[in-house]
Amino acid sequence: MGMTDLDLTSARADNDERRDVGSDFRVCPAHVDMTSPVATSARDLRTLDIAALGEVADDLRRELIEVVAKTGGHLGSGLGVVELTVALHHVYDTPADKLIWDVSHQCYPHKLLTGRRTAMTRLRQAGGAAGFTTRTESAHDPFGAAHSSTSISAGFGFAVARDLAGDHHNIVSVIGDGAASGGLAFEGLNNLGASGRRMTIVLNDNNMSIAPPVGALSSHFDRLRVHMPARGVQRATARTAPLSSFVGGPTLFDLMGVAYCGPYDGHDLQVLVPVLAAARSADRPVLVHIVTEKGHGYAPAVGSADCYHGVGKFDVPTGRLDKPVTKAPSYTKVFAEALIGAADRDPRIVAITAAMPSGTGLDLFARRFPDRCFDVGIAEQHAVTFAAGLAAAGMVPFAAIYSTFLQRGYDQVVHDVAIQRLPVRFAIDRAGLVGADGVTHHGSYDIAFLGCLPGFVLMAPSDEGELQRMVATAIAIDDRPSALRYPRGEGLGVPLAADPAPLEIGRGRIVREGSDIAILSYGTCLARALAAADKLAESGIAVTVADARFAKPVDADLAVRLASNHAVVFTLEEGSSGGFATQVMQAVQQADERGVAAGRIRSLHLPDWFIEHGSQSEQEQWAGIDANGIAATVLQVVGRGRRTVYRNGRFGT
Repeated sequence: MGMTDLDLTSARADNDERRDVGSDFRVCPAHVDMTSPVATSARDLRTLDIAALGEVADDLRRELIEVVAKTGGHLGSGLGVVELTVALHHVYDTPADKLIWDVSHQCYPHKLLTGRRTAMTRLRQAGGAAGFTTRTESAHDPFGAAHSSTSISAGFGFAVARDLAGDHHNIVSVIGDGAASGGLAFEGLNNLGASGRRMTIVLNDNNMSIAPPVGALSSHFDRLRVHMPARGVQRATARTAPLSSFVGGPTLFDLMGVAYCGPYDGHDLQVLVPVLAAARSADRPVLVHIVTEKGHGYAPAVGSADCYHGVGKFDVPTGRLDKPVTKAPSYTKVFAEALIGAADRDPRIVAITAAMPSGTGLDLFARRFPDRCFDVGIAEQHAVTFAAGLAAAGMVPFAAIYSTFLQRGYDQVVHDVAIQRLPVRFAIDRAGLVGADGVTHHGSYDIAFLGCLPGFVLMAPSDEGELQRMVATAIAIDDRPSALRYPRGEGLGVPLAADPAPLEIGRGRIVREGSDIAILSYGTCLARALAAADKLAESGIAVTVADARFAKPVDADLAVRLASNHAVVFTLEEGSSGGFATQVMQAVQQADERGVAAGRIRSLHLPDWFIEHGSQSEQEQWAGIDANGIAATVLQVVGRGRRTVYRNGRFGT
């Protein structure tokens, strides 16, 4: 199919609807790529018949594979919803009709059809399209989503606002079977079903989240899926009675007040189009259950363990993935192996993950201890309180949760863990800046939101050997909660111990002695602090570098000593304001009898703005916490406000 004058005009019109959000928006302006094999914009799809829609779907799938092969990203989810995406934009008048994706891993086909093809060539890179739906990127993204289970609640909000305004547009929320297990999805269903408001939910059931789904709801979907009739029966039914249930009785959704129809083949446009058209015309909440295949249409994805959920660059004909050269094990793997070693010695040790066994390394733990590893699904609140119950019963629980996802269980951290002083150990993966996943996935806030809780012990290793020791330390802490944070990516290649010893709680260490200024680093920023010290030495500034190890309790004696013996002490952390620097300042104010040390402390932390997607090294530069940025800040302070510039390996004014 070739690009026609109509196609170009419509695509430009779609692009004109993109919101203007100001200079902070880094994604490049999207415009139609004339060489794209996909010939239509979202608006053009509404003029095509089903046969032509099938051609568009085939072209779209090929383009999706080509795009992700060059950049990496979330592929399997998008491949599974190509036909659904085409059908939705054919039936619904987007962006006037609101299409909300949940989690939005699967939004790449949607982005390709809504004026962002050029931006997609730099997918998840600086200046390119984000990997998730983003309100600032397009009017076709009415709601941003990168954490799961939000689409029903958000859609209900849009539906109420529409009705109060007397409007008549449509609301569609697309939610996966894994995301549907999240508690927020049920809270939204509870309100929507009781209200009877007009809205469509599309349940995209591919029997696969990042990992295979777990729990009773997954079993319920298994039973519903059994009733899916043959394709010919589905097509005939879609033409005559599209909103039909093939299940011989009320489903969970019917009982909650949302009319259930399906299950349908989610790759058959002759079924999807009439069913979605009927749902659009319904005067009540409707759930359309479609069954799809994650990775559909690309054999290497279908045949892989995770259906190419998240991949790096790859060779399209073979599906062979580019394997990055690694010099050291990842922090995630070091944590998992340290926990496995400890669990060999202590049968009380158990591990909990919220639908992220491979991402947290607990798939390795589960192979060794299948009865002591628990995947609770996309349910961080439950994971935290479940861990609290285990701790109260005398077990030694480790809740391994990404920093960004632990935010979802914060109330439980406060009430069920901290107030009860239960020894739950939080292994906080993906702490700090995470790179391509961007603003929604940075681990920016855990130091601040845990540091304000009485009794918590907070640790962060400077390298993988320190991580081993902190796992041992967490096991030894049996009278209060603790957390250790570590970043995405590989370690430094330091030697690893066979039987790591615990650390003394609340004690840091001096790593490098200097006489002019000091840097007190928390976590893996230490390597950057040492590199900055080398650069500053070239300018005649001798730097002491210290590793705090603990943000709570802070080594106040070390901090006071540094502040007493140096002109300035810079705290350094890969976290937000209100975190490690705050803990240091408060500890120094209480411990400093002379009252002069606190005035010598300056902080280096993440800036007070949301950092967009790019590489981790780019994000460190933007935040000013790379080695060059650290050195430049030191020189600016020491030089009493002189602006310094880094050129040719040296700093100057």
